[in-house]
Amino acid sequence: MEQGPVAPPPQTSSTGMDPKIAALLSYLFGWVSGLIFFLIEKEDKYVRFHAMQSILLSVACIVIMIASNIILGILTAIVDIFGLLFLVVSPLLSIGFLILWIMLMVKAYSGEKWKLPIIGDMAERYA
Repeated sequence: MEQGPVAPPPQTSSTGMDPKIAALLSYLFGWVSGLIFFLIEKEDKYVRFHAMQSILLSVACIVIMIASNIILGILTAIVDIFGLLFLVVSPLLSIGFLILWIMLMVKAYSGEKWKLPIIGDMAERYA
């Protein structure tokens, strides 16, 4: 009995997962999941890149949110009208980061190595 062509076995990372799923999961819980996958993945550069990019992006988001809140808090103390600006800017930043996170998870699952400016180059060096 003759069989058709046999599909090659699916590529797995050292985590035992499909690299695309591991890369997606490295973004799921921000720096925590990124750190977990960065530490347990020893071989797959694709997963390590996305894990490190997740860590660096999480840190950047935290720093940007804290800095914007401090600046807008100081401006609000000086002039009350900036309080309204604070009510608009903070949710917009949060929504922007959420959209970016979702896009990165989609790109990672589709097999794309989507590098963010500055952060992507750093992640590539450390991966």
